Amino acid sequence: MTKIKICGIYRLCDADFINEAMPDYAGFVFYEKSHRNVTVQQAEVLRKKIHPSISVVGVFVNAEQEQIATLCHKGVIQIVQLHGGESAEYINQLKLRIPGVPIWQAFRVRAVEDLRKAEKSTADLILLDNGYGTGEAFDWSLITGMTRPFVLAGGLTLQNIPQAIARFAPFMVDISSGVETEKQKDREKIIAAVTAAREAEEFHWANQTKE
Repeated sequence: MTKIKICGIYRLCDADFINEAMPDYAGFVFYEKSHRNVTVQQAEVLRKKIHPSISVVGVFVNAEQEQIATLCHKGVIQIVQLHGGESAEYINQLKLRIPGVPIWQAFRVRAVEDLRKAEKSTADLILLDNGYGTGEAFDWSLITGMTRPFVLAGGLTLQNIPQAIARFAPFMVDISSGVETEKQKDREKIIAAVTAAREAEEFHWANQTKE
């Protein structure tokens, strides 16, 4: 069952949109260079506002592990997503600091070799992404022979979410810029994206059952 995450929540109204659409996950970005960056204080307020059944993912880029551990221990985030050049040693050390908290690792996909590298990650789940915040998808034809579940991200929109789910049945689709208007989360787009993902998932599994 493909899940859906809306990433880059940073305004209080974004939390309202999330509660209305009810995706499986919401994402907070803890990276100062991003316009979606949130402080610890902002994240604490947003987490309290978001429905408790929605897990919150903290997105980090080569962050200090103390910051990550604090956010986990406070219950602000339930999952850690790494988007920098974090090594296997970094991940293994982090696991010791936050036992039981899932760790996801993102990979920029430019060649098949990037997929093979991703498959060797010691993280609990891998995320395949364009990686440059352009809102564009990477070359999906590169996705072949995957041996473990993955999250598909980068350039996902209302138009291509059904295709992505039908073609790859990923563990999750991760959407950010695809549900924004002028770099701000758009209520209608969020609701439509979650609806599109749910309908595509139902259609996919209905066809699987028939086969």
